[in-house]
Amino acid sequence: MFAKTIGAGISGLNGVMISVEVDISNGIPGLDIVGLPDASVRESKERVKAAIRNAGFEFPCRKIIVNLAPADLKKDGSGLDLPIAIGILAATGQVNHCDLNRIVLVGELSLDAQVRRIAGVLPMAIMCREKGMGRFIVPAANALEARAVGQVDVYTVDSLIMAVDVISGKSQGLTLDNTTTISEDTMTNSDDFRDVQGQFGAKRALEIAAAGGHNVLMSGPPGAGKTMLARRIPSILPPMTIEEALEVSKIYSVAGLLGSSSGLVKNRPFRSPHHTVSAAAMAGGGRIPRPGEVTLAHHGVLFLDELPEFPRQVLEVLRQPIEDGQVTVARVNSSYTYPSQFMLISSMNPCPCGFQTDPDHECSCSEMEIKRYLHRISGPLMDRIDIHICIPQVKYSEMTATFENESSASIALRVSTARKRQTERFKGAGIFCNAQMNHRQLHEFCQIGQDAQQLLHQVFEKMKLNARSYDRIVKVSQTIADIAGSNEINAEHMSQAIQLRVAVGEVRNESFKKK
Repeated sequence: MFAKTIGAGISGLNGVMISVEVDISNGIPGLDIVGLPDASVRESKERVKAAIRNAGFEFPCRKIIVNLAPADLKKDGSGLDLPIAIGILAATGQVNHCDLNRIVLVGELSLDAQVRRIAGVLPMAIMCREKGMGRFIVPAANALEARAVGQVDVYTVDSLIMAVDVISGKSQGLTLDNTTTISEDTMTNSDDFRDVQGQFGAKRALEIAAAGGHNVLMSGPPGAGKTMLARRIPSILPPMTIEEALEVSKIYSVAGLLGSSSGLVKNRPFRSPHHTVSAAAMAGGGRIPRPGEVTLAHHGVLFLDELPEFPRQVLEVLRQPIEDGQVTVARVNSSYTYPSQFMLISSMNPCPCGFQTDPDHECSCSEMEIKRYLHRISGPLMDRIDIHICIPQVKYSEMTATFENESSASIALRVSTARKRQTERFKGAGIFCNAQMNHRQLHEFCQIGQDAQQLLHQVFEKMKLNARSYDRIVKVSQTIADIAGSNEINAEHMSQAIQLRVAVGEVRNESFKKK
């Protein structure tokens, strides 16, 4: 007796169709699974056996072979439990299998035949839409993410019995409409720049960073408000489009971080890994490759607090994602490319004790200790950070000021206006913000005035800047021009961009001279 069902798996960030072939014959009773299954798939035979019996069906006491095709693709996860169980029931005639080739089934089975949530349903649903599959049967806990794709007939089930009834036409399960929505019940950002006292220069710099998608390094003494400022950046970023939300949601679905009460991710991601994070966790990878922090921050913010405390190896893996907007994880049998277009927001103290740049506290660090501390961050990584900000301590008069600070909503309005100018400018170019421009596109899209050119030339020669610094300064100056509503970069815009680029370096040099 033979039957075939269709399941689904994940390869990188994409869903793949898996044929589950079941053959039952005479021989020593047992259930064998072939086709490169990992441990979680091999263990499914015990779950399937108990679920079939506890659902009131008969489990055949014969030799059962389950083949998962294509055989050269590694199968992982527990999502193949349901198609394996349905395949066994179809091969023994307990379920009508005349139309199983048009149905995709995914779900983990519990021992009492309940269907549990799995990771990666969203890219599987996208795959079903692209393949033109008739029906997609998923666990009830995955209903919203399967529904978000649209153009797919989604049926949700909470038990093996319900799945059999849906296949047989006796039940419609929990039928959902096919409207693509962004979940409204995701947590909204409650942090607001209105709560930040003082730090007007830092707020202006972060507004520029948000408007152009630029990377930022904040340096200052402890307690100055670096973390507080960083956590409010998502509140001024423009909302995600449906396409961006779908892409981010697919990443979170594969990583198993998309909640059962969510459809698509509504808010831009904000990732803040601890400094003990490993290189694999940062860039992605593992025995079965999974997205890392740089991918989970896609279209959002990656915040690295106390940057020099991160291991050098971890910081160096950031160089490719920052430069290319994607990260490639290579394995023996295949390689996976994950998107990683994010804003890097980092903070650090200027020295181990933190008070090197604070006029009100004496620094207790030696010159050698400071150099050793700063050298934990490589020059190439520093070069890839567009904006460097010095964050001073907030004065008492600023802390007790009674005037109302500007809200995030007001800042976000200017950011959104600047982003719209960039969207129009880059239409058809495949990029969406100034930070994504390459050197050729700088000459194509940026109109630099004669006075701005002369200023940049003087600074370039005096400070011995490199080609990457030139590109970064021009990108930031273009963003400042966009905020001002100017079609040309003038000397004022260029001057601000230069100050934001070299501020931290100048403070360091002055500190070393004093010592």
